[in-house]
Amino acid sequence: MKLITAIIKPFKLDDVREALTEIGIVGVTVTEVKGFGRQKGHTELYRGAEYVVDFLPKVKLEIAIADEILKQALEAIINTANTGKIGDGKIFVTTLEQVLRIRTREAGNDAL
Repeated sequence: MKLITAIIKPFKLDDVREALTEIGIVGVTVTEVKGFGRQKGHTELYRGAEYVVDFLPKVKLEIAIADEILKQALEAIINTANTGKIGDGKIFVTTLEQVLRIRTREAGNDAL
């Protein structure tokens, strides 16, 4: 089992969710986050004053999946979140030792 953590641009969320649903992924956790990478930040004007926005709004997706569909899930995220511009995001894949469903006590892939 794997945990995919993807940081993407907020306006790409619906497209990514639809692509994941099409390949059979039914559970995704979404968190609004802020951060920066090579994109750094930018300056904005507010009431005539210029200020620096260091942290840009992003969306973090967390998806626990079976090993068998990892490649499909990664392709779905990459293909739909890609704009070709700086700041498209990152994907991290980690191994899950154990997954448990609290309500039914199912474990492993059954809990996904």
